[in-house]
Amino acid sequence: MIIEDIMIKDVITLTQDATIEQAIETVKEKKIRHIPIVDDNQNLVGLLCDVDIRSATPSIFRIDEYKDDLLKPVSEIMVKEVLTAHPLDFVEEVAYTFYDRRISCMPVVSNQRLIGIVTETDLLHTYVELTGANQPGSQIEIKVRNRPGTLSEIAAIIKRMNANVNSIFIYPFKDDPAVKVLVLRVQTMNPTKIIDSLSSEGFEVIWPAGPEMES
Repeated sequence: MIIEDIMIKDVITLTQDATIEQAIETVKEKKIRHIPIVDDNQNLVGLLCDVDIRSATPSIFRIDEYKDDLLKPVSEIMVKEVLTAHPLDFVEEVAYTFYDRRISCMPVVSNQRLIGIVTETDLLHTYVELTGANQPGSQIEIKVRNRPGTLSEIAAIIKRMNANVNSIFIYPFKDDPAVKVLVLRVQTMNPTKIIDSLSSEGFEVIWPAGPEMES
């Protein structure tokens, strides 16, 4: 999946000569946390986050004293060195950048022009969709050796059970590179028969597990 598929395309922006007061009003009115700053050609020149705006907002007890500060341009408080994404970037690569750089949004640009924005909420929503957690079903985790053909064998078993797989994830098992954990989201509310069939074929199901599954 690429960023173009999940980005917000109708982006609320301000120009760099807009006032801090305008930025405060925009955040409150539109209920957003990030405002890309653009020039007259929609080229990205900066970024404002709610943290920047709050830091520049005078205390309500001293607002008259610092009222002139609200009339200053947002160019004085915006972030000018902005991390950006390209519409053809892969979602997982952008997600890693969010994690690694501890950011909460990335404007999406093409040829320097702003064409969208991606936030941590968009990435979380995408993760939920990719895992199938937003659909009725059950999660099964299987510990397997890292060898060719394992996934197709498991898929064949699930097919025999007339069940659909909503999603598949694979992650390493602790510190053993020769072992993987397959996480399957299966479209059934009762996975007992699938688990029994997997176990009878020699696969180690590590979730769900326990006396309630054995009865």
